[in-house]
Amino acid sequence: MLNRRDFLKLVGVGGAGAAAGFALGEKSKNPSAELIPYLVPPEDIIPGVANWYTSVCAQCSAGCGIIVRVMEGRAKKIEGNPLHPINKGKLCARGQASLQALYNPDRIKNPLKRKGERGKGEFQEITWEQGIAMLSENLSSLRNNKRETEKLYLLTSSIRGHLNSFLENFIKAYGSSNYLQYELFQHENLLLANNIAFGQDTLPYYDIENTKFLLSLGADFLNTWVSPVNYSQGYGHMRQGRPGIRGKVVQIEPRLSLTGANADEWVPIKPGTEGLLALGMAYAILEQGYYKGRDAQEWKNILNKYHPKDVAVLTEVDERRIRALAKEFAVNKPSLAIGGENVASYENGASQLIAVNILNHLAGNIGKNGGVISNPKGASLSNRRGAIKKITAFAKDASNGKIKTLILYNANPVFTTPKTMKIEDAINNIPFIVSLSGSMDESTAMADLILPTHTPLEDWGDDFAEPSVGYSIATVMQPAVSPVFNTRNAGDIFIDVAEKIGGAIKKEVPWNSFDAFLKDSWKKIYDKNKGIVIQETTFDEFWDNLLAKGWWRLPDISSLKPGHISTKGINVYLQKEPSKFDGDDKNYPFYLCLYPHSGYLDGRGANLPWLQEMPDPMTSVVWGVWVEMNPKTAQGMGIKNGDMVSVESPYGNINIPAYLYPGIRPDTVSIPIGQGHRLYGRYAADRGVNPIEILPFKVDPRSGAIPLNSTRVKITARRDAPGNMVKMEGSTREFGRKIVETVTPDEFSKMGMEG
Repeated sequence: MLNRRDFLKLVGVGGAGAAAGFALGEKSKNPSAELIPYLVPPEDIIPGVANWYTSVCAQCSAGCGIIVRVMEGRAKKIEGNPLHPINKGKLCARGQASLQALYNPDRIKNPLKRKGERGKGEFQEITWEQGIAMLSENLSSLRNNKRETEKLYLLTSSIRGHLNSFLENFIKAYGSSNYLQYELFQHENLLLANNIAFGQDTLPYYDIENTKFLLSLGADFLNTWVSPVNYSQGYGHMRQGRPGIRGKVVQIEPRLSLTGANADEWVPIKPGTEGLLALGMAYAILEQGYYKGRDAQEWKNILNKYHPKDVAVLTEVDERRIRALAKEFAVNKPSLAIGGENVASYENGASQLIAVNILNHLAGNIGKNGGVISNPKGASLSNRRGAIKKITAFAKDASNGKIKTLILYNANPVFTTPKTMKIEDAINNIPFIVSLSGSMDESTAMADLILPTHTPLEDWGDDFAEPSVGYSIATVMQPAVSPVFNTRNAGDIFIDVAEKIGGAIKKEVPWNSFDAFLKDSWKKIYDKNKGIVIQETTFDEFWDNLLAKGWWRLPDISSLKPGHISTKGINVYLQKEPSKFDGDDKNYPFYLCLYPHSGYLDGRGANLPWLQEMPDPMTSVVWGVWVEMNPKTAQGMGIKNGDMVSVESPYGNINIPAYLYPGIRPDTVSIPIGQGHRLYGRYAADRGVNPIEILPFKVDPRSGAIPLNSTRVKITARRDAPGNMVKMEGSTREFGRKIVETVTPDEFSKMGMEG
């Protein structure tokens, strides 16, 4: 029991050391460690009154604007920024859960130095001065020999904005060209397809909001694809936002996704043939005379091998349905076709997505409201594609001893690449590894030195959304709270290293802090556009307004709009046959389709308990992973819901509970990505399996993308292992309780409710 004297002592300590939020710039304490009554509140803090800070969500690459509710120096709630054009005040569950990334008990709280065997996770705490000295000494030693500077590699997650340009400048000044960005879902095939078709190396704006007929080939845009919050709002407007007009959605995919469940029609196509279906529809549009362009005969000559009758055999979609879809798509204007991650994840994904672009072209959807709208490049420093070298080249260089020092920043290639790629062995061959990460994931555990970085809620930065909404948008990230632990901004770490090394690097990085660099960079944008698109009289006024609003529309420096797709040379990019899957159909009878989990995406959200607790929207499974099987297929194999099965590809096997799912083809099984971490904190470690481990090592030679849907598997019941699947759903049967009331059409008519 706590007596009055001890309570007053505790209050005294808490009151004296309490954080006053970001305004005071003081380090806050662990909220669970102290009582903070604020009887005499610090300056600028009013107990019980919330402050709101604008920022940008970093849980995926969509670039949604957020506002963070802060009380007594602690972030309490995150909502969408109602002024932001990407998400318009809405926010998905991943964005809401990013609050738990800030206060996660398993965050790395201080700099660490490896003391045990690499990869075992044995570290000792050191000071920041010691950590910066270790990194600086290593880079100085490497730089003493000019031939060695190219042996420094920087591997980061996908970064846009001024941090990206800052890191580019640092690496260039050091003397290396090896700056690589890698994530599992970088939309390389979609970017390549758009570049080939439109000559633009950017993602366009898919105007779902204003379309009348939406044809989605494997795009789960209501859940995880590209910019799901923006697309979900567009979907709602398409359905109910226009009086008298209700857009139609047709979803084409082997496995029923959340988007498929909300569509008017779901077409369970054979895996790997989606592009062929698009080309078959394109031919039908030409054959029926719906395309009036001068080059109609040229297109017909190119596409004559994709007759709907032949395509029907390959896709297992009836010819009449192909023709009916083609007619609806061509007649109901504006229409829109989109190709999603499921299609992009085949080894010929770019070719299939080009077929989708051709379909849009022949229907007249390019550059039209309700169709595909160009996103012009804005006047930013960060429209770089983000990968000087691909992850495969990095692995090869590491294996061949060409990398002496590796700096990782929020990247986890050990988890997100197939075992057959042997990325862990390649990284282990690097003499010195530094990780700038706030979490002990599989890649960070291999580091010799860990310098923990802020979470986005503690950090300065900005982001240039891609895709945007038809014009360029910049969103500013500002600290909503003071750092919870002894972490730093990634840019500040490089600034400290530049100070230690000196010379040309220090000259290239003259700022004392990254926030000073950020503000200086925006000052240049202000000076360039003052009086043109910026009306504020002083930069300070502009900066304050920017932080308050959270985003700014950049002046467009490119007005190029995609329109006509030329027939010249396009034939070489067309899909010639169904996608290939490793493994013969006799020994491996099932196609394996992987997809990003609604909460974890590529695994980054698995350390947040809110996301672990959130039921999957299609299966209601929580805290785990599963393989989806058609019930008739499972019944024939004696497999019941929740039974443990072995999923084996030619490259490995995993044990996983089965979920009997009517919304999947009998010849296909599907597994969500995101679980199976060996490390990554108490909420993620040793939970489920990682299906990426049993994939072949394949890379698209043109885009560098890793095809996730590229192997076949066999399923074997594991009678020796109990199932461990937890789900929140009840039974789909009513057991005579009449939970759902039904009426016949005649009864409904008599009720006078028709129309």
